[in-house]
Amino acid sequence: MNILEYENYEEKKTHGEDEFPYITYLCTIPLDFTSVPTHWHNEYEIIYVKKGQGVISLDLEYHDVKAGDIILIVPGQLHSIEQKADETMEYENLIFGADIIANKHNDYCYTNFFSSLTKRTLQYPTIFNQSTCKYYHDIARCIDNADEICKTFPHGYQLAIKSYLFQMFFVIFTNLPKDKPPTKKKKSLDKMKLIVKYVENNYADNITIEDMANLCDFSQSHFMKFFKNNMEVSFIEYLNNYRLTMASRLLISSSSSIIAISMESGFDNLSYFNRLFKKKYDMTPSEFRRLYQT
Repeated sequence: MNILEYENYEEKKTHGEDEFPYITYLCTIPLDFTSVPTHWHNEYEIIYVKKGQGVISLDLEYHDVKAGDIILIVPGQLHSIEQKADETMEYENLIFGADIIANKHNDYCYTNFFSSLTKRTLQYPTIFNQSTCKYYHDIARCIDNADEICKTFPHGYQLAIKSYLFQMFFVIFTNLPKDKPPTKKKKSLDKMKLIVKYVENNYADNITIEDMANLCDFSQSHFMKFFKNNMEVSFIEYLNNYRLTMASRLLISSSSSIIAISMESGFDNLSYFNRLFKKKYDMTPSEFRRLYQT
């Protein structure tokens, strides 16, 4: 998997075939990449942890995950993947278009079931693990069966994939708690999606607190407080961390000079970039490149 596939917060690349957007692949943190920053996309995503442990955020809430855990991410949901301390985590990613399971136009299943997921009008489980989820094995079996079909892709495999996805969601919906409202305010999440998209498109340029406050129609002080309350770090720290993540990917995927990469990632001061990079990765950019570049 290309390490730059996760460069954008709102992923723009098409997942899978145009006619049947469903793909699955294995990833390992930190071998494939050091982290997947907070982002969102218009497809469903399932993360199936195979080995080790890591940290995943869902709508800005962080969760420790381990081998066996299954994480459901719905269209438009903010999420990220990070390394936990020095641990390695291998996981399977399944990404599929929403139209595979329901069409928004005059579709009973969308109107009565899937729209409540994407519009966040009910509370639903996002992490399934063997110790706390009584129907965990039913969900895992659906994914395992889909994986088995994808080993050979026989004629008509799309029918099998759709049937396993419907079985999985049937299990989830029949076990949902009754009348539980969503826990996060949608307005706050929508505002955060606007912020991360702006950073995605402009991280290489000069971004100021004033720019972000104007974007959100906040005062500067209100913006800083709003961002810190949602992300638990200051905006400047978040922006620097995102730029460092982009720089780390360029160090692995390109042969550009360190100074060129620092400037391309939004740093106009090489000494400042080197200092922040070493603080985050506990090594210099040159040492990082020698360690991870193949």
